[in-house]
Amino acid sequence: MSELSTSTCTNCETPVNEKFCGHCGQPAVLKRIDSHYVLHEVQHLLHVEKGLLYTIKELLLRPGRNVREYLTKKRDKLVKPVVYIIITSLVYSTIAHFFHIEKEIGSTATSATIGIFRWVEHHYGYANIIIGLFIALWLKLIFRKYHYNFFEIVVLLCFTMGTGMLIMAVFALAQGVLHVSLMMAGSILPFIYCAWAIGQFFAGKKPLGYLLAFVAYMLGMFSFYLVVVFVGTMVDVLAKMMHA
Repeated sequence: MSELSTSTCTNCETPVNEKFCGHCGQPAVLKRIDSHYVLHEVQHLLHVEKGLLYTIKELLLRPGRNVREYLTKKRDKLVKPVVYIIITSLVYSTIAHFFHIEKEIGSTATSATIGIFRWVEHHYGYANIIIGLFIALWLKLIFRKYHYNFFEIVVLLCFTMGTGMLIMAVFALAQGVLHVSLMMAGSILPFIYCAWAIGQFFAGKKPLGYLLAFVAYMLGMFSFYLVVVFVGTMVDVLAKMMHA
């Protein structure tokens, strides 16, 4: 009797008599993690189809159409949205840290508000997802006639904000290599891209849709920072009251 006919899946403990578990899909025999395994995973991530490079290209050229297709037709063409925004934010953070692009916020201050902004500065991936929730609320309100639900709009923002982080990463890399101040433009262009991509998603060729997308984006950013300041101030007030 073959080895596979008597094996049990190590993931769900279902009897396995093929190369893959019929219940959960895990290989009957897991390959050992070595240099070949890691190289294969990297190649898979960067694969032209369904990979990071393909996703970046499509989101730069046709963001509205590709995100609509992701939501309604094809889920396997693009990298998963949360994975995408975390990876792209990590790329920017790594470049910015390596070239010392950003000065740490309030390095000698100790307020709770400054502490939150420091966390945002060091965790762009997770922070962008949180900021996206605020922007999504405004987009849901302003574009409510399009009947996309809140979570679908969050997916849109993961893709667009992630691409915005890559645009910033390119400018940060250029500034670090060329020693020329470029981050002013590098900070403005992601906003323009996001407004364009969101407007394309909702409104197609209607100019007003792009303006409304920009307004919603800025309102979401402002709302996030307003909440941070409010929460930080309340924490500081409560801390003072407890130590009074």
